[in-house]
Amino acid sequence: MKTNVIMKRQMGDFDVFQRTKDGMFNATGLINQWNGIKGNTKRDLSKFWESKKVKEFIEVLEHDLWNNDLHTPKMPYVKSKASRGLNAGTWMHPFLFIKLAMWINPKFELEVIKFVYDQLLEFRDMAGDLYKDLTKAVAKFHNVNYSQLAKGLNYIVFGRHESGIRQTAPKDELTAMNDLQKKLAFAIEMDYIRNFEELINEMRRLFNINQFKMLD
Repeated sequence: MKTNVIMKRQMGDFDVFQRTKDGMFNATGLINQWNGIKGNTKRDLSKFWESKKVKEFIEVLEHDLWNNDLHTPKMPYVKSKASRGLNAGTWMHPFLFIKLAMWINPKFELEVIKFVYDQLLEFRDMAGDLYKDLTKAVAKFHNVNYSQLAKGLNYIVFGRHESGIRQTAPKDELTAMNDLQKKLAFAIEMDYIRNFEELINEMRRLFNINQFKMLD
């Protein structure tokens, strides 16, 4: 079962909250922050749902999600509500959430575009490329267990392993992953690490160091 974490991200001057379990964003939280600023034109989420353009966008969104393999359920990813705890409010599919953010105010649109283009995309791509470099270096060893390698990297950086974990990781953790993969690949290429067993032992050592730091 995938653990759900509420991740806080920055969109301009606003905090936006995203669930790692399904990738959905808290629309109510953004509306409340906007309405809480003196001088801002108040926004009502019900008016958003009533907009003809929004209804048309949802139809296109549903059609796209239903007809493309995005590993995405149908309606729950378009509009989902919860009333208690950290999950309180209305949660939206990322595409619909971006539509909402742009609807709030045209002047806010630039911040939304910056948010979409944020450096997390670049860091995730880099992490994937560096993993390929590491596996290329590891390929010279015998009896390589690539699954064990991938899990070990995740445990060192994130303290846990789960499918798709890098897709929701914040920038600092992605940076740590990039650095780790580069250092291990370099150590293999320079023959500081000479076989897969030595690589796993080194990764265990790094994991123990990180666990010790967390106790400080």
